[in-house]
Amino acid sequence: MITPTRGSAAALAFLVLAAPIAAQSYPKTPPPPGPLAPAPFPPFKESVLPGGLRILVVESRKQPIVSLSLSFPAGSVFDPPGKEGLADMVAGLLTKGAGNRTADQISEEIEGAGGSLGAGAGADFLSVNSTVLKTSLALAMELIGDAVMRPAFSDAEVELLRTQTLSSLQVSLTQPEAIAERTFLRTVYGQNPYGRSSTPGSVKALTRADLVAYQKSRLRPTGALLVIAGDVSAAEVRALATRTFRGWAGTLPAAPVFRAPPVRAKTELILVHRPGSVQSNIMVGNLTYAPNDPRTYSASVLNQVLGGGASSRLFMILREGKSWTYGAFSGFSRRKGTGFFQASTEVRSEVTDSALKELMVQLGRVGTETIPAAELEAAKGSLTGSFPLSIESADQVANAVANARLYGLAPDYVQTYRVKVGAITAAQAQATARAVIRPEAAAIIVVGDGAKIYDKLKDIAPTSLVDVEGKPLAPADLVPKVAALDLDLSALVPRRDSFSVTFQGNVIGYQRGLLDKTADGFRYTEDTQLAGIVNQTTTLELDAAAQMKSVKQSGKQSGQDVMIDVIYSGGRAKGNAVSLDPQRQVKKVTIDTVVVEGTIDDNAVQAVLPALKWKPGAKWTMNVLSAGQAEIKPWTLAVTGTETVTIAGKPVETYRAELTGAASPLTFWVSTAAPHLLYKIAISGAPVEITRVP
Repeated sequence: MITPTRGSAAALAFLVLAAPIAAQSYPKTPPPPGPLAPAPFPPFKESVLPGGLRILVVESRKQPIVSLSLSFPAGSVFDPPGKEGLADMVAGLLTKGAGNRTADQISEEIEGAGGSLGAGAGADFLSVNSTVLKTSLALAMELIGDAVMRPAFSDAEVELLRTQTLSSLQVSLTQPEAIAERTFLRTVYGQNPYGRSSTPGSVKALTRADLVAYQKSRLRPTGALLVIAGDVSAAEVRALATRTFRGWAGTLPAAPVFRAPPVRAKTELILVHRPGSVQSNIMVGNLTYAPNDPRTYSASVLNQVLGGGASSRLFMILREGKSWTYGAFSGFSRRKGTGFFQASTEVRSEVTDSALKELMVQLGRVGTETIPAAELEAAKGSLTGSFPLSIESADQVANAVANARLYGLAPDYVQTYRVKVGAITAAQAQATARAVIRPEAAAIIVVGDGAKIYDKLKDIAPTSLVDVEGKPLAPADLVPKVAALDLDLSALVPRRDSFSVTFQGNVIGYQRGLLDKTADGFRYTEDTQLAGIVNQTTTLELDAAAQMKSVKQSGKQSGQDVMIDVIYSGGRAKGNAVSLDPQRQVKKVTIDTVVVEGTIDDNAVQAVLPALKWKPGAKWTMNVLSAGQAEIKPWTLAVTGTETVTIAGKPVETYRAELTGAASPLTFWVSTAAPHLLYKIAISGAPVEITRVP
């Protein structure tokens, strides 16, 4: 307690003010939120240059930053048949040399100015984007102008990007999620260009002439949109754009007529057989509507309830409730033509059918049951609350405004999005679900090991089987016909193999192999060292017919001791192994199992490759014992084509062969000429390559 004394004016004032405060009562609940208001955007200022380029300026003086986005109707949908990947290649090269600057000079100038410059192509549009300080706006405009009007397309940059694209495709085409996405688009869009995807063949077919022709025909000012947001005025932009794009003219070619997507009347399940998969990737979806359909707002709310985040139904039920997956999500994708809805998850093989059934139940439920008020309000609150965060920076504003205009959305779409989402009712969301999700006529894609999951899936919906390339399979194809390898023993001559191992292009280790003849057969010794992660030696003994006798391995993986010691004799394999499981936990295994004649150890495959009878279209299915995993499985090695690879600067003609059934699919490149030496290995799904050193 403070007792006022003579001269203690401050203390007396405190007592006088504190009394009413102490007695004041506070509300127990927060006040209700006020009505949603349109986003406070400055007016958009539009103009058109004489050549036909549309300009839209959004002024914001919050920071001395400006973002530019120049977009064209030149997405992958316009790729000619057989040249899929053309739009992506054009976009990737626009900033790799243009005007009088090389790729390095462009990079140095924009980075020296503290800015960014890039280009990319989607399904419908190709865009060049830059964000810079206000003082570097003229530089950014000049670089963009050069990129779209005067790209160099130098042979060196074309081939570099082609190599990078093929490398990325090689990885992508082995990833189950990428396989599922490609299969899904092909299924829902059919022969419509939205259903096409680039392939190694289509990328290899692209020429510099194709790139130049595409740029000249599709990167035209008529139909293009330049959006500039940030610390700039409309007058400044127009003056700068007039100077940059002076003399640029031209119109787009006549719009192509695309084949209409198929209309699905019943559920269709496509099972993509990926031998050896321990998980299944599931995608379910349907075509929806044009981008400016008014149901866009109710679809946003519906999706937030269904699979829009970690609090959505799919996530909470399939992950939190059932523990079947790490995540389950859904979303609506916009296209200039017809968009699509998609729900997806990845689950263990053993629960594939259960997870798919539950997923289908939830897709049907949003169309047959009214969303409870609390759930609806939470979904709308999440969307309206997070939307302002998506239009904070200049580049976010430029992208949001550009997308709205390019897709023909309402002129005030960005400003009024929150208001319209906030007004959605449960009835509207339910009606949208019934109209566009349609689980009773959905496309279902499952990528997984068909041998494990086919019998259960075929009872859920009519099921078609295909391989990872989309080629039809029969149920009998799920169980490979295993046979002993027919080897050319004369090819097993003493040899030394030396390989360099790279990760993302950087050398991380080596692998060396030595094949010798013994008194009664062959011995193969292999040493592997990888950046302190793997350090091991493997020794194989084979008899005179190249049949397994023994395998011994010792060393370390991730700092843990590993070993294999297995004897093959009398139709059995016996021994022990210590290995690491996928979670890097030590696993001790005892092996005592019957092995049929011709069974090969997984460590021996590389040793006997030269003795296989290589020819175009050749295919071998072998019984393989993986002692470290304590399993015997059929592995299939199939020649998928020929390819020229460069080793130490010299081209080598090789067979490209895909190995499936192992823990990770592999790609081998083996010389077409005898002796059929192994020249390269790629591990699917990882930026790792093992390349022969001369």
